[in-house]
Amino acid sequence: MKRYAFLTPEGTRDMLFEECAAKRDISERITKLFESYGYSEVITPGLEFYDVFSGKGRSIPQENMYKLVDGKNRLMVLRPDNTMPIARLAATRLKKEELPLKLFYNQNIFMVNPKDSGRDDEISQSGIEILGGDRGSAALEALVLAAKALAACDEDYRLEIGDSGIFAELIAGHGYDDLKVDKLRHAIDTKELPALDRLYKDHTDDDEAAFKALPRLFGGFEVFDEARKYLHGEVLEEKLNKLKKLCEKLGELIPKEKIRVDLGLVHKKDYYTGIIFRGYVEGYGQPVLSGGRYDKLLGEFGRDADAVGFAVNVEAAAKVLLKKDRARFIKFPDVLVFGEDNIAVMKHCEELIDEGKTVYRFLGECPKCAAKYAEEHGIKRVDIVDKDGKITSEEV
Repeated sequence: MKRYAFLTPEGTRDMLFEECAAKRDISERITKLFESYGYSEVITPGLEFYDVFSGKGRSIPQENMYKLVDGKNRLMVLRPDNTMPIARLAATRLKKEELPLKLFYNQNIFMVNPKDSGRDDEISQSGIEILGGDRGSAALEALVLAAKALAACDEDYRLEIGDSGIFAELIAGHGYDDLKVDKLRHAIDTKELPALDRLYKDHTDDDEAAFKALPRLFGGFEVFDEARKYLHGEVLEEKLNKLKKLCEKLGELIPKEKIRVDLGLVHKKDYYTGIIFRGYVEGYGQPVLSGGRYDKLLGEFGRDADAVGFAVNVEAAAKVLLKKDRARFIKFPDVLVFGEDNIAVMKHCEELIDEGKTVYRFLGECPKCAAKYAEEHGIKRVDIVDKDGKITSEEV
């Protein structure tokens, strides 16, 4: 017997019944939202060349990607990110299309996560990308759609907004090596204050207070006033002012209490260049939605354009939906149909379906077994078709 024939790989799982229904429900709701705002759907290959994800500003660690080779021995990967292939698409097949482009997708990504991390290696995402257009208008539209996508998942949501440029400005000119930058990024993003203290245990610099303040600069709009105590200089002041204005405009379009300012948002993906945001829903501890501005990414593929987008983790949203309303997705057929004459049985099934009913054709040979199956599976009616085509209905 083959050792792994009955297992699923780590980070993956089979989905059954109401899980599939909830996932499809979320995906359809979000797709309807995107289409109602005039976005066009694209699908990129599940297999991409490794080079798509290994540029200067778009590097994903090699160990985090599933790799293989094609028939010409070229290095390929299972798609680990949806934004980069769409940037490639915009610079190739869509290069003659006038900007702005408003695109959406429903497709999976594949990432190698640490063993026992609790994270899925295969994730279904629904998301948008706005390529080109006025920066302020595009950012506001992306945030509004992000809020609406979260509301489609659960009314009890919050949208956390920051600016990745604040961290980038703070580290500029310090000469930190990549290892320290990564440690700082991780400690701030995860709000691990002891880790930040350890990073400055042996030395300090002018921005130590600012770095240590970032994880604490979280809350309502009052955060902007608090931030000015730690973030100084013309560039940082401009970023704070722009972010505040954007949040205020957003507060006129969605409930203001749903908005949280988080100046400690520092995404691990290097291609983000400005606003960055994450969405949460009640009952799930990890972000259900993430996105931001990436103004340099398209240029790496040969087409300079500002861009902003986000992705919804559809499986995560479906888990929340099932936790709150699982019964809605447990579907029972309206009628079980049983009989010996295949033609008569199938014709009766089609008649019931034309009436709008869902039908389960029992394939066994025992009437008592059919009735027992219906009872065990919540089917309230059994139709028995005899050899002459006569139909007898029984309530279970």
